Amino acid sequence: MNFRLTMLAANRRLLPNVWDVVAFPLVICLIAMAVVGFNQALLPIGSLNTQVISLNPENLPEYAMRTTLRMLVAMLASLVFSVIYGTLAAKSRRAEKILVPILDILQSVPVLGYISFTVTFFITLFPGQVLGVELAAIFALFTSQAWNMTFSFYQSLRTVPADLVEVSRSFHLTAWQRFWKLDAPFAVPGLIWNMMMSMSGGWFFIVASEAITVGNKAYTLPGVGGYLSQAILHKDIHAVGWVLLTMVIVILAYDQLLFRPLVAWADKFRMENTRSERAASSWVRDLIRRTRLIQQIIKPLRHFFSTVARLDWHLPFVRPLTPKKNIKNAARLIGVLWGALVIIVTLYVSYRAIAYMHGEITADEIWHVFIAGLITLLRVSLLIIISSLVWLPVGVMIGLRPTLAGKVQPVAQFLAAFPANLMFPVFVVMIVHFDLDPDIWLSPLIILGTQWYILFNVIAGTMAFPNDYKEAAANFHIRGWQWWRQVMLPGIFPYYITGAITASGGAWNASIVSEFVQWGNTHVKAHGLGSYIAQMTIAGDFPKIILGIAVMALFVTVFNRLLWRPLYKYAESKFGAN
Repeated sequence: MNFRLTMLAANRRLLPNVWDVVAFPLVICLIAMAVVGFNQALLPIGSLNTQVISLNPENLPEYAMRTTLRMLVAMLASLVFSVIYGTLAAKSRRAEKILVPILDILQSVPVLGYISFTVTFFITLFPGQVLGVELAAIFALFTSQAWNMTFSFYQSLRTVPADLVEVSRSFHLTAWQRFWKLDAPFAVPGLIWNMMMSMSGGWFFIVASEAITVGNKAYTLPGVGGYLSQAILHKDIHAVGWVLLTMVIVILAYDQLLFRPLVAWADKFRMENTRSERAASSWVRDLIRRTRLIQQIIKPLRHFFSTVARLDWHLPFVRPLTPKKNIKNAARLIGVLWGALVIIVTLYVSYRAIAYMHGEITADEIWHVFIAGLITLLRVSLLIIISSLVWLPVGVMIGLRPTLAGKVQPVAQFLAAFPANLMFPVFVVMIVHFDLDPDIWLSPLIILGTQWYILFNVIAGTMAFPNDYKEAAANFHIRGWQWWRQVMLPGIFPYYITGAITASGGAWNASIVSEFVQWGNTHVKAHGLGSYIAQMTIAGDFPKIILGIAVMALFVTVFNRLLWRPLYKYAESKFGAN
């Protein structure tokens, strides 16, 4: 009898309840989107030339699903890349010496720079199929999402509090166990907020990703970006309005269905002994918790990851916690050899690039591009300073109030996702009608791709700030400027530096679409490196594209080395454990 009751209870747990009936359609819709998108990607590439992007608003739901699927695939790839790359850079000194400078260069290369070369590669890889262009678009979205996520994860691993590391040592955790028990949970809150920023960054470059023009070749994929490019080309202001409405709906949808549950889930990783009064919540997370069948499905996954986290593995690349003298000497010698190898490889790549451009690029052209880079550098620097002064206090105010953060979150995501292309009609008409200086009046377009990196990272840092410290500051009556100087600014400093570094790269990228704008047949351009690269990409002049990208990478890398990296090291030495 007891056995029969036990079996009945077990069978009952496998039956769906009313919450499963509500949740399963969401899962089915996601699977259906993936299947339809994959089937569309297998169509012959000629269909992109015969399939006209219709400006009929009835097609926008389908286009929105196609765009959202591409962005989710790029987001998943960015997440995997960030965890692997950030961990290697944070845990290995030799890897850090090469991976961090490479990351500086990668974030400095504009999205258009990747598209110019990856389209041909992916089309050659999948000849005759739309899949090649789809992968080029996804890769372009990946380049607009991955770098700030990687910087965030790397920063978190390098600034794990020393007392927590000592606890992990006292429990004799291996490097593998410490990663899953301490490092990854500590990095989760900042990573999730940067995932939101990355998704919004993908929207910012959606036109460049889905409407690809390189030389005399043009590929327009069905999607919101392809729709918007046609609306701009035909000067259809009503179609631009429909795109705006579609973006609002889609951003609200993935905020509620994806990011709000992730923020609520990440709240349990906050580093504190006392809990804040109002924790983040999510109706989707509550719905999944109440389901019966879905919980049974994901239970083996939880058990699998829990088992993996407990494995007694030793990672060979992890830097020793207390290196001995002979180990230090060996590490120093290996570091010198590694540095020499990096210099040799860099010189060889530079030589090959110069040989490729020989006869195509003159000294006057190089000087012209260098001056254009200085102009864009000045523009980017001023906008980062303005963004910091405005959004740092605003971000702290939002982060201290979880309820307010929940309300502001979708609004901030929408504003961060707002493509500069949607502002082209206003700026072009205004500049042409009033005969304004494009060098000044196109600059606000760049701030659309700059300020949000700072805001999102400051919010993440404030929300991750231990509630214990806030209560201690309140008990000691620390207020005003003293509170900012001794409590909050030191607590969020590593997060701000991450936001500033990625804001710098985002601003340089945004200059590509902000210094050279188009509305119909009317073009307005400002002086700067972004305008130069945009024009050369449209012309398909690959030697000059390479020159522009190389100069932009040089400026961003030097800027990071001279300013942001020293500040990063300061943050690590003051707040980190390594």
